[in-house]
Amino acid sequence: MSEVKKAAKQTAESAKKTGDSKLSKILNWFKTLPQRISKPFKNMYYELKKVTWPSKQKLITYSILVLVFMLFMGIVIGLLDMGATALIHTLM
Repeated sequence: MSEVKKAAKQTAESAKKTGDSKLSKILNWFKTLPQRISKPFKNMYYELKKVTWPSKQKLITYSILVLVFMLFMGIVIGLLDMGATALIHTLM
């Protein structure tokens, strides 16, 4: 991100020094557009290369654990809902 800001700052400074017109500023903006768009994706690619990914067995274990927890919480919330519904019906 800082490189994009530096490039924009340099562009602005060079435009001030040379007295460029607005048209040349606009053309320069379009000229640097692909570089400014691709830079975050390149940074993301390099950061993802640094990630330590889990093994296949750990991934399966963690996925099963999450599914079991979701099932357990679904049952707990369902029981609480049924209890609250029964309580409301007895009060009415």
